[in-house]
Amino acid sequence: MGFAQYMAKEFMKELGNRSKEFYEFIMPAIDMFEDGNELIITIDLPGFAKKDINLRIIGNVLSINAKREPEENLGTVYYRQRPNYIDKKVPLPFSISDDEKVIGTAKYVDGVITLKIPIPKSSNIPIT
Repeated sequence: MGFAQYMAKEFMKELGNRSKEFYEFIMPAIDMFEDGNELIITIDLPGFAKKDINLRIIGNVLSINAKREPEENLGTVYYRQRPNYIDKKVPLPFSISDDEKVIGTAKYVDGVITLKIPIPKSSNIPIT
């Protein structure tokens, strides 16, 4: 192998590592919107089992943790860009205090979690 081939191979390996880091940084795809009195969050987590996904809210942060075992005996792998572990923190547009008990619902269908969180009540302050 010549020097140019070696450098090209090392460059492509480093490029693959950097793109994997970026992919894991932006993964998973998340949409968040209000619908009436609920905050709806959809999270794309294809390939993860429902039992291996953990969602948790502390203050104004939604923590998403998912883990799966790497596939073995795949033969020769030319390209792979699926993370085996996700640890993502997403800021919410409101905060939940320790004394509030907010219970959301989550459904996992076809690799997508739909999370519904009731928005804590707020009161308007009259101006006199």
